[in-house]
Amino acid sequence: MAPVEVNARRSYPSTKLEKMRAAKALVEKAVKAQKVFSVQGCYPVIRAGLRARGWVERYLPNVGLDSPRCQSDKDKDEDDGSIGAKNNARGDGGEHDDLDKMYEFMSRLVRNERISFYWSSCYDVSRYRSFGRDQITNHYANTGTFTTKVGLCVNLRNLKWYDTEDPDSFFPRCYRLGAEEERDVFIDDFRRTACSSLLKHVVEMSMTTKGQTRNKEGEEKAVIGPGVIDTALQRCQEYLSVVAHSDIDVIVKPPPCVEENQWNCFLQNYYLVVHEGALIRSSAAFVERCQAMLVRMKEVCPQTDIDGVNNIWIIKPGAMSRGRGIVCMNRLDQILALVESDRALVKDSKWVVQKYLERPLLVNGTKFDLRQWFLVTDWNPLTVWFYKECYLRFSTQPYSTKKLDSSVHLCNNAIQKHFQPSNKRHPSVPMDNMWSSSDFEDFLEKQGRGEQWDTVVVPGMQQAVVHVLQTAQDLVEHRKATFELYGADFMLGNDLRPWLLEVNTNPTMACTSIVTARLCPAVQLDTLKVVLDRRNNPNAFTGGFQLIYKQPAVQPPKFSGVSLRVEGNHIKKPKSTKRRSRLSSTRSRLTQSSKGSEIMSKEQVKSCETEQEKKSCPEKKKPSPRKEHQKREAVHSADLVSGQHAVGDHPEAKRRSQCSSRNHGSRGTPLAQRSTRPCSVSPVCKSPIKPNLRRSFLPGNFPSLVTGSKMCSFFQCRSAPRPVVKKRIC
Repeated sequence: MAPVEVNARRSYPSTKLEKMRAAKALVEKAVKAQKVFSVQGCYPVIRAGLRARGWVERYLPNVGLDSPRCQSDKDKDEDDGSIGAKNNARGDGGEHDDLDKMYEFMSRLVRNERISFYWSSCYDVSRYRSFGRDQITNHYANTGTFTTKVGLCVNLRNLKWYDTEDPDSFFPRCYRLGAEEERDVFIDDFRRTACSSLLKHVVEMSMTTKGQTRNKEGEEKAVIGPGVIDTALQRCQEYLSVVAHSDIDVIVKPPPCVEENQWNCFLQNYYLVVHEGALIRSSAAFVERCQAMLVRMKEVCPQTDIDGVNNIWIIKPGAMSRGRGIVCMNRLDQILALVESDRALVKDSKWVVQKYLERPLLVNGTKFDLRQWFLVTDWNPLTVWFYKECYLRFSTQPYSTKKLDSSVHLCNNAIQKHFQPSNKRHPSVPMDNMWSSSDFEDFLEKQGRGEQWDTVVVPGMQQAVVHVLQTAQDLVEHRKATFELYGADFMLGNDLRPWLLEVNTNPTMACTSIVTARLCPAVQLDTLKVVLDRRNNPNAFTGGFQLIYKQPAVQPPKFSGVSLRVEGNHIKKPKSTKRRSRLSSTRSRLTQSSKGSEIMSKEQVKSCETEQEKKSCPEKKKPSPRKEHQKREAVHSADLVSGQHAVGDHPEAKRRSQCSSRNHGSRGTPLAQRSTRPCSVSPVCKSPIKPNLRRSFLPGNFPSLVTGSKMCSFFQCRSAPRPVVKKRIC
C-alpha cells in the first residue's frame, strides 16, 4: 500500500449544490462502511490521515472550531512557537474556509451515527466505558503502572518473575522516599555509593594530580588522614559479604547510635575530599587495594561505572510532569530535608529518588537523551511495535557535575526552551537542540563506532521496552480494538548501553524543530497504517514500525474426555436424637461403673433407662379444678344413660327390645352406620346396637364416640346381675 500523505485532500465540485450532493454521498458511503471517527485534541495529521481513507468526522459537543481540543499538559507547553502549531486541522487561511464548512456539514449529517474510531489526548473513564467492543480507541486503562515515576519504580522489581534479566542493568536504582522501608534502603545505598565513589576518587587522583597541594585560587588544600579510606574499604567488604550471604553467622554488631555517628563522620570527610578538594594523607599506598575492591564491586553491581565520584541523585515529585520540580542533589541531609518539606507528597509516597548517570555519553561535551516511540496493539497476547527512528534532545549548557542546574542536567524541551544556548557549547551542536537518529549515526560513524547503533543501542532499547511491558501486563486492563502510542526516554553510557529513564503516555507531537516537524507526522500516519490498514490486510505496509515482540499464544489444555459428575450414596435419615442421647448416657454410666469395678444387673440397667425417660419426658401438668368438674359431670351423665338401657318385667318383650344408646359419631358419621354388632357385655341383651343420634343427654365437652364393645363397657346393661362399673374417659 502506498504511503498516505499528510496533506491528502479530496477534491469537491465547485458549485454549492454539487458540493452538498458529493458530501452526502461520501457520508452515506462512510456510514455504510462504519467509518465515522472523532478526535479530541489538536491532531491535524490524524484527521487528515483518516479523511484520506474515506472516514467522516463527527465533531464532539461543547468543542468550538478554534479550541485546542483538550490538549494534554505536555502539548500545552511544547506547542508554543512550534512550526506546525498554527496549522490547524480545520483550516489555516481563507482558501480552506469552504473545506472547513464542508466538514461541518458532513459532521451534522453523522451527528446521530455511532463512532467507530476515537482518538483523544488522555484516557476518559466515563467515555471509554461506554464504548462497544468493536469501537477502536487509542488508550488503555491502568497504564500508570509503568507510565508514572512511582509505578515504573515499583513494577520493575518484579521482572525476576518474567525474565532472567536484572533491572539494574538498564534502569538506574530508584526508591520511593515516602515509604519508610525504601527510605532506609536509600540511605544505605547513598552511604555505600559514597564509599565506592571515594575509592574511585583515590584511584583517579593518583593518576592526575601528583604533588598538587593548592587549589585553583592558590589556597592551601585541607588534608585528611587515611582512616577515611580504611572505612570505605571496610564498608565495601561488608556489602560484598551481605551479597554473598556470608554475614549470616555474624552476631556481634555495633549499637545503632555508634554506627550512625560513624557514618556521619565518614560522610563529612567524603564531602571535604570529593566536593571541596581536600587531600588524603598517604593515599598512594591504598591505590592497589582500591582498584581490587572496585573490580569486585563491579561484579555484583552493574551500575558501578555510571555512579561516578560525586554521588549525585535526581529527586522527582511523582505528581508532576514536564520536568517540574525535578532537582539534582549530592548531599544526604539536603535530600531528606527536601522530601520532608512537602508532607503531602511524602504521605502518598510520591517522592522518587533515582541514581543520576554521572558519566553519560556526551556529544562534543553536551549531554543529551533520546525519545523513542513504541506502539502496543494488544496486551493479551502482548504485541509491541518499535519505531525505526528517534530523535536526540540536547541541553543548552556544557555538561558538568560541579554545577547541578537544570539547564545542564535536564534535556526536556519544556525546560530547555527557557534558556539560551551557551557560548561555551560546541558549535556542532544544533541551535534547536535536536538531532535525528540518522545524524547521531553519522556522529558515531566518525568516531569509528557506527556499527554499535544497530548492535548495542537499538537492541538494548527494545529489550528494555519489552521488559517494562512484561511487568505491567497483568495490571493493565487489556481491551481488544485498542492501541496506544508511548514515548520512552533513554540515556546512553560511555559504552553506548541504553539506560531507561521513564515512559510517557501521550507523547508530544509538537513540531518544535525541523527534526520533529518531519518525524512526528510520520509517526502518527504510520500508527494509522498499523491500526487500520493492517486490520483489513495483514500484509499491509506499516511504515516505520516493525514488530519486535509478540507473545506466544497460550493454548488451552485439551479435553481428556472425562465426564464431570458427582458420585456418592444417599444420606439416610438419622435416628431419633432422644433415644440416642438416652442410650449414650446409659452407656457412659455403664463405663463409669465398670471403671469402679462394679457390675450392674439387668434390673439396675432397666431402672436407669426408666429414670432417663422420666427426665427426657417431663411430667404432665395437674389439670385445673374446672376441667376436673367437667369430667365429673361427664361420668354422672354416663350413669344416667346406663339406667335407660335395661330389661323390664316382661322378659320376652323386654329381651327382644333394642338396647338403644344415644350418641353422636365422630366426624358427623352416625353410629348405626359404623357397627351393628350385639352387645357382648350383658348376657341378657342380644339385640344389635342402634343408637339414637340425638345429643340432648350428653355433655357438651364429650370427647368422641366410643363404638362396639367399648361403648357397652361404658353404657352397662341394668339387667346384668353384677354391679355397674363406672369408667372415666381420658
